[in-house]
Amino acid sequence: MVKPIKIKLNKQESLTLEWEDGKIINYPLTLLRDESPDAGNKGETILWKHYAPPEKGPDKPGKYEIANIKKVGNYAINIYWKDGESAGIYSWEVLEKLGEFIEIKQALSDEDINS
Repeated sequence: MVKPIKIKLNKQESLTLEWEDGKIINYPLTLLRDESPDAGNKGETILWKHYAPPEKGPDKPGKYEIANIKKVGNYAINIYWKDGESAGIYSWEVLEKLGEFIEIKQALSDEDINS
């Protein structure tokens, strides 16, 4: 598994990760927050039973703004959002998968433009 070698916050709009293999992926903060891997966002599965996440209330100010980022061991980062949320741990694997999604989405958009 590759690991990021550089992480940069871009004006509270996106997070750029440069990976060991040379890939540079720009992650929109809205995507990172909306796809947060925490149980409060995605639900959880315990003993093969899935529990849906709780109903969401109105968005708090700062929902899509990063207050801080901390490394978790040698496998992930924890993003602390300005609205007080910090439950989601973004493993390198999760970020890699989101990066693949971003690349595919961009390739499809480029095809539509060039068609």
